[in-house]
Amino acid sequence: MSHQLESYQDEIYLTGMTGSVPDFPTDLSRLGEAARAVMTPEAYGYVAGSAGAEDTARENLEAFRRWRIVPRMLTDVSTPSYASTVLGTELTVPLLLAPVGVLSIAHPDAELAVARAAAALRVPMILSTAASTAMEDVAAANGDGQRWYQLYWPKDRAVAASLLGRAQAAGYSVLVVTLDTRILAWRPRDLARGYLPFLNGIGIQNYVSDPAFQASLSGVADGAAGGGGSDAAVLRWTQIFGDSSLTWNDLPFIRQHWNGPVVLKGILSASDALRAAAAGLDGIIVSNHGGRQLDGAIGALDALPAIAEAVGSRLAVLFDSGVRGGADILKALALGARAVMIGRPYVYGLALGGEAGVRHVLRAFRQDFELAMRLSGLAGLGDVGPDCLQRQPGAGLR
Repeated sequence: MSHQLESYQDEIYLTGMTGSVPDFPTDLSRLGEAARAVMTPEAYGYVAGSAGAEDTARENLEAFRRWRIVPRMLTDVSTPSYASTVLGTELTVPLLLAPVGVLSIAHPDAELAVARAAAALRVPMILSTAASTAMEDVAAANGDGQRWYQLYWPKDRAVAASLLGRAQAAGYSVLVVTLDTRILAWRPRDLARGYLPFLNGIGIQNYVSDPAFQASLSGVADGAAGGGGSDAAVLRWTQIFGDSSLTWNDLPFIRQHWNGPVVLKGILSASDALRAAAAGLDGIIVSNHGGRQLDGAIGALDALPAIAEAVGSRLAVLFDSGVRGGADILKALALGARAVMIGRPYVYGLALGGEAGVRHVLRAFRQDFELAMRLSGLAGLGDVGPDCLQRQPGAGLR
C-alpha cells in the first residue's frame, strides 16, 4: 500500500530527472486558475461560480483554515493503510467523486472520461442526474468500478421511479438524494451571461433517454435544441426538475423504489441529521453544495462536528464542500466524517486534459492525503480524531 501511494510522487521526481515536468498543476489550489485558461467563460463561470456574493463558498475554504493539524512524532508510519468500507463500498482511501452535472461543458469526453479514470484508480464516482451522458453509458465506461447515483428528485413520480430503476439495473449501488437544490439559486456569474446549460439541452440526457420522461412529452410543442434535447424536452425538464413541496413524509417513496443504501445530501444541522437517522436512512452528506445554493450559509466543515456527534454512531456521515487538498481530507475525517468528496477539482482536471487530467487530480489528492497522514504520525484511519486538530486562537465556533 505504501509503495502504491508513494508512486505518483516518485514518478514525478524521476521523470523530472529527464527534463520532463507534469502536464497539470501539482499545486491543487491552482487547478481552477489553469482550467480557466482552457474553458469558455460561460463554462468556467458555471463551474467556479456560486450563489449570491459567493460568501458561502469562501466560508467553506476559511472553515478549513480555522483548524490546524497537530502532528505526532515517533509513530510507526512505515506501512500505513487508509482503506475502509462505507455503505458496502470499498475505499482505498476515504475519497469519492462528488456528483457534478453537465460535464460536457468542461470536456467533450465528459462523464465517460471521469468514469474511466475513477475505475482505473479505484475511486468511487457519484453520477449526477444532471449528467450530460446517459447513466448506462457512464456505467459501461466505469466497467467494474464502484459507482453511486445521485437523484435530483423530479416532480413527476413516474420519471423518478424510472430513473431509480435504471440506475439499479446499471450497477449503481448507493443512492444519494440531494435535498438542497429543489430550486436553483441566484448565481450572478451565470445570470450575467444569461447562461444555463440545461436550456441548451445539456445535462438533461438522463431525462431524454428515459422512457417515462419520453412518455410525458406527448402534447408538448417540439423543435430543435442543442446538446441532444428537443425544445419539448427542455420545456418538460423545466416543469419537473425540482419539487419544492417535498417533506420528510415523502421519503418512503425512495425506499419503495431503491433496494440498497440511501444517503441524504445537503444536511447542515444536527436536528436534520437526527431526523434522517429516525427515518431509517443509511447515511448523510454534510454539504452546502459547494456554496452554489444558499449564500450566507454555514461553512460545511463548521457544521460537521455537531452532526457527527449527534448521529455518527447511527449513520455513515460523509462530507463535501471546500476540499482542496490532502490536509483538508484529514481535517474532515478528524471532525467526524467517514469519507470525503471532491467536486470542482476533478472537473478542472477534466477540462485540462480529459481522462488524463482527472487521473492526475485523483492521484495527486490521494498522494497528498497519504503524505499528510504520515507526516502527522497517523498510520491508519483509526488514529484520526479531534485531538489531531487545534482550533486557531480567536476562531470561535459559529
